[in-house]
Amino acid sequence: MSLPALWAAPALLAAGSTPSPSPSASTSADPAGATLQDAQQSATNAASWVQQNWSTWLAIGLRVLLILVIAAVLRVAVRRAITKLIERMNRTAQAVDGTALGGLLVNVERRRQRSHAIGSVLRSVASFLIMGTAALMVLATFEINLAPLLASAGVAGVAIGFGARNLVTDFLSGVFMILEDQYGVGDTIDAGVASGEVIEVGLRVTKLRGDNGEIWYVRNGEVKRIGNLSQGWATAGVDVTVRASEDVDQVRAVLGEVAETMSKEEPWNELLWGPIEVLGLDSVLLDSMVVRVSAKTMPGKALTVERELRWRVKRAFDAADIRIVGGSTAVPEQDPAPDATETVAAPSAHANPASPQSTATTPITPSATPR
Repeated sequence: MSLPALWAAPALLAAGSTPSPSPSASTSADPAGATLQDAQQSATNAASWVQQNWSTWLAIGLRVLLILVIAAVLRVAVRRAITKLIERMNRTAQAVDGTALGGLLVNVERRRQRSHAIGSVLRSVASFLIMGTAALMVLATFEINLAPLLASAGVAGVAIGFGARNLVTDFLSGVFMILEDQYGVGDTIDAGVASGEVIEVGLRVTKLRGDNGEIWYVRNGEVKRIGNLSQGWATAGVDVTVRASEDVDQVRAVLGEVAETMSKEEPWNELLWGPIEVLGLDSVLLDSMVVRVSAKTMPGKALTVERELRWRVKRAFDAADIRIVGGSTAVPEQDPAPDATETVAAPSAHANPASPQSTATTPITPSATPR
């Protein structure tokens, strides 16, 4: 027997056992009986509606539960895979740390921050896509029209994009800078608006430490061009200015000996990524000439190599009696002309016979003696 039939059976029995009402006791005059019959009819209708739709409700509930479970499992799996990928990147960086290759090409802190930023972005994007798709599928399961919702979200997104366009620009620029590895922690860069050593790379702001110790906060969206001074190799160049009368072959030989000696000594043999070359005469003037010396060095070590090279060149030239002049327009030193006033005595008051000093020094004339 069906559920509505069971619910309707008491009503039918009650109706069959009850005697026919008299004209004086009609149903219209019995409000309590009418209310009971209305309640029974409503319960019967509700039970019938539940019986007809319970399978649909159960199917919708199971579908929503399945969508949520799949979304949660997929989100956990994707985030765990991203975390393992980031940990593998960090282990690779730590494996080469301390070796010659690690010292030249790998910066552990740079790799760590870069991998952390990339992992954060990937996890956030994966969570947003998975949970957003799951939410739309749940709404579609309830047969909700998603067109107005998507249209409203699009309008709100456009409004937020116009209002926070600088923030969006900074964020997107930071993401592409990190993904392309344009610079990292420890690099010396010239960002146009500021220059210095990178101490932190963020998705919105990059921190630089200047030459005087100041910290620059540069928004990633404001950077139009970047000059990385720490990637690849650097060039150490030294210009040596000597007199035009010097023997160029001797100058070249002395510089060659300095370059060969420096290339074999530590730690310069590790900082130099190529031989020190004497390029030749860079310019020749009437009273001086400039000899150019150049070498490829480790990134960021060009200034150190240049200072050491100048030190060695100066000592070698002093030993070889080669004179280094002050610049391209150096003037030969000359003895100063003698001062003509040095041999002239200062004027004296005794030179004027009418002066009081001359009068006081005049000898006294002896007076005549009486006879």
